Amino acid sequence: MNDPHEEPDLVDDMREEVMGMAKEGMHHPSTKAVLIGAAVGAVAAGVLPVITWPIGLLAGAGFMLYKRVRP
Repeated sequence: MNDPHEEPDLVDDMREEVMGMAKEGMHHPSTKAVLIGAAVGAVAAGVLPVITWPIGLLAGAGFMLYKRVRP
């Protein structure tokens, strides 16, 4: 049974947020923030010699998505 006092699951919240972003596109409030986070991560990875830009892009997008779900 679902306990109303139980903390919601992070994975379920993130899945719902990503599905909302996929359905609504740029009209979803989280889309711009996640795209900006991805861009900042990619640029930061370009400056760092160890991390490649795809890893920085994913890290930046993942961080911003997390901050949107768990402020």
